[in-house]
Amino acid sequence: MIPMDVLEAQKTRHSIRKYQPKPVEQDKVDKILAAAMQGPSAMNARPWHFVVITDKAVLSEIPKVSAYAQMAPTAALAIVVCGDTKLEKLPDLWVQDCCIASTNIVLAAHALGLGAVWTAAYPLPGRSEGIQKILGLPKNVIPLSVIPIGYPAESKPATDRFDKSRVHKDKW
Repeated sequence: MIPMDVLEAQKTRHSIRKYQPKPVEQDKVDKILAAAMQGPSAMNARPWHFVVITDKAVLSEIPKVSAYAQMAPTAALAIVVCGDTKLEKLPDLWVQDCCIASTNIVLAAHALGLGAVWTAAYPLPGRSEGIQKILGLPKNVIPLSVIPIGYPAESKPATDRFDKSRVHKDKW
């Protein structure tokens, strides 16, 4: 398999919510996690932890606390991106660092022929706490996103989202 160019991955990636009933190979999961950890981090704090969920019983609990993660039980796995407040060097920058990691996860999944969708946990009331409880996370480890991943059972055409009206030069 020829690796997908990052610009092509960015342009062709879509949120995939339907998956084939097929497991994802561990080497692909490892590559996705490596990509997540390759992202920049404020002051190189790398305040992230990743919970990889493959247990269908646990995946089935996620939609009970996160309404927009209804697809989680049908995914081969989900990666929960968490920020550890004990590892951050400046307050609240774990959110930015974990957003970058989440972006890298969905792009890497797509580049590897998988489908993924980023569902938000933090800062939505009840979601972070619910996922924290389901996964038994310590209080200082806050789930930012739940990303279901699997072989896609749907395809979507590439879209060009560039909007020149949103670009300002030098001043507003």
